[in-house]
Amino acid sequence: MLLQNRAVFALGLRMCSTNVMRGPAVDTTRPSSDMSEFRKLFSQAKHIAIITGAGVSAESGVPTFRGENEKWRKWRSQDLATPEAFSRTPSRVWEFYHYRRELALRKRPSAAHLAIAECETRLKKQGRSVVVITQCIDDLHQQAGSKHVLKVHGSLMETRCVSCREVTVNKRSPICAALKDKGAPDPDVADAQIPVDKLPRCNERDCRGLLRPNVVFFGETLDSHILTKVEKEMETCDLCLVVGTSSIVYPAAMFGPQIASRGVPVAEFNTHTTPKTEYFTHHFQGPCGTTLPPALARHESEVI
Repeated sequence: MLLQNRAVFALGLRMCSTNVMRGPAVDTTRPSSDMSEFRKLFSQAKHIAIITGAGVSAESGVPTFRGENEKWRKWRSQDLATPEAFSRTPSRVWEFYHYRRELALRKRPSAAHLAIAECETRLKKQGRSVVVITQCIDDLHQQAGSKHVLKVHGSLMETRCVSCREVTVNKRSPICAALKDKGAPDPDVADAQIPVDKLPRCNERDCRGLLRPNVVFFGETLDSHILTKVEKEMETCDLCLVVGTSSIVYPAAMFGPQIASRGVPVAEFNTHTTPKTEYFTHHFQGPCGTTLPPALARHESEVI
């Protein structure tokens, strides 16, 4: 089995690490930046897996959890996105996610999103497949037109009831009356301290439980059903692209190297090298919206 320890992987916590994955010896040859070489591989691939991270959406103006956007008000984003924080201060956490939802709802897909979606549509007509395995939670891949998307960290546009566990697509703006005009990120803004009964509530009959964003908080396990689908794609793909991800959030950081361990070509597209660059056959440095479209454009060998 591709994932050597399935039980550990399925229970893998969403966590940050800069440790290099233990595994077989890696070819230390510098990854190639030869686009014509990559394009030849692309023209021959039948099942392409594209792993995307926050860098793709950053080019649409969606802030990441790190760098200059690490803090919301005076709290680190990674301290708000936890089950413990939601249990202690649901109003504060909902303000944080309301801010992120409203921001995402106003954004449009980047050139990288659009290139991926166009590639999927085009190759499907040729009997070839493209799957997007994304850590992004903003649904911009779907907005761009991608159909086959596996969301390993959930979605800002879905809610989950903490009582009945019902998951619902929810793009209302604002998501509830009490959150209207709330969630400003400035450090001098005071918490709204919204009563729990005024926060988003479940609409299922006889439930009315508290809703939470249907995202994977730090410290939570990933959805085993999604991971099973990811594993299948990792086992069958014959080309992989790792796009706009820092490769430090586990277990998603393992996906590219695991595919590379099968001898499958893996190309990284990023503004910088990452802790996993050495595992890959290709590395294309620069904004994803610049490097990815020509990489995925129609190849001269394609018959439309």
